[in-house]
Amino acid sequence: MNWEIDEDALIAWRRDIHAHPELGFHETRTSGLVAELLEGFGIEVTRPTPTGVVGTLRGSRPGRSVALRADMDALPVLEETGEPFASQTPGLMHACGHDAHTAMLLAAAKTLAGLRDELAGTVTFLFQHAEEQPPGGAAELVAAGALDGADGVFGLHVMNQKAGTVTIARGAASTAYDGGQLTIQGRGSHGSMPQHGIDPVVVGSEIVLALQTVVSRSIAPDHFAVVTVGSFNSGEAPNIIPDTAKLALSVRTTDPADRETVRRRVHEVIAGVCAVHGATFTLDWEPGYEAIQNDDGAAELAFAAAATALGEDRVAWGPATSGSEDFSVYAARVPGCFLFFGGGDESEGFPFQNHHPKFNVTESALAAGARLEVQIALDFLAAE
Repeated sequence: MNWEIDEDALIAWRRDIHAHPELGFHETRTSGLVAELLEGFGIEVTRPTPTGVVGTLRGSRPGRSVALRADMDALPVLEETGEPFASQTPGLMHACGHDAHTAMLLAAAKTLAGLRDELAGTVTFLFQHAEEQPPGGAAELVAAGALDGADGVFGLHVMNQKAGTVTIARGAASTAYDGGQLTIQGRGSHGSMPQHGIDPVVVGSEIVLALQTVVSRSIAPDHFAVVTVGSFNSGEAPNIIPDTAKLALSVRTTDPADRETVRRRVHEVIAGVCAVHGATFTLDWEPGYEAIQNDDGAAELAFAAAATALGEDRVAWGPATSGSEDFSVYAARVPGCFLFFGGGDESEGFPFQNHHPKFNVTESALAAGARLEVQIALDFLAAE
C-alpha cells in the first residue's frame, strides 16, 4: 500500500483546536469539528454522547476490527507558551497534548479512509471527551457500545521525551487513581485562648505529616504508590482558631491490593489523629481510574508497528507512567495497548512536563504519530 500523512492539514487542525480549548463534557466546538472532518473523509459518524464522536471505517472486505482512541478535552490552566495560536479562552489550555492527539488521529483517519478499498475489516476512531475529569468519558463511550465488536484498542499520549520516539510498557502502563476530600471539624476560639478550642490547622498539619508514613511503612519498597495532599484550606485571620479545615488528597497505586491498603491506612491515620485531638472528620473518598494493563500481544504488535513506521531505533520498552488515564476502561474490555509518544524533550527546547502552563510539543513530530497509528491499524487488520 502506498500512503502518506497530510502533515499540513494535521498541523492546521492542531493549531485550531489548541486555540479553542474546551473542558471535559463541554467539547462542543471540538467535537463538531471532528465530526465534520470525519464525514468529509467519507467515514460513518455517530454521536453516542453529547460531545463524544465515533467514526467507523469499513473496509472493502470483512475482517478484524480495531479501535484507535484520542481524547479531546483541555485543562483549567492559564497558558504561558506565547505561541501565536495560544488559547483564546483565558484560563483554559491544551496543557496535556490532547489537541495533538485529536489532530494526529484525524490525519490517520484521513489516510486510512483513502485506503478503504484495500482494507479487510473495520477501523473505529474513538474521539473521546472528558479524559481529565473522573468518572471520565471512556466509560460513557463503552456503555454506549462504541467498543462493541472491537478485537483490539490502541491509544497514544504525547510525553516530554525525545521527539518522534515511542516507549511501551509491559503490563501496567499507568497507575490507578483515587482521591479524597477531607473536612476536619474542630472548635473555634480566640488565638490567645487555644485551651478553649480544637485547632483544625494543627490537626490537619499532623495528618499531612502522618500520611507520609502510609507508603513508607505499609507498602513494599519495590511497589509504586504515592499519597499527596494537594490542598489545605483553613481560617482567614491570624488571631482566630477556625472551626474547620479542608484538605484534598490524591493517591496513585499500581497493585490492586496496595490500592486497598492505602485507602484503609489513609482512613485509619485520619481517624487516629482526629481522635487524639478530639476533632471529628468526614472523608469523601472518590475512586478514580484503574491502572491501564497493556495486553502482551497488543503491545508486541504496537512495538513492531512502531519499528516499521518510525524505525527500530525510535521505539523501546519503557516504564509505566505514574499518572492515570481512563484508557484503562477500554483495555479492561478488549486487548489493548497504550503507547507514549515523544513530543520533544529539554534538549530539543521542550523542558516542560504535561499540565504545565508552558507545555508544548514539536509539531514536526506529529506526522510520525499519525503514521504510527495508521501502521498499527494496518498491521492489526492484517494479523491472523
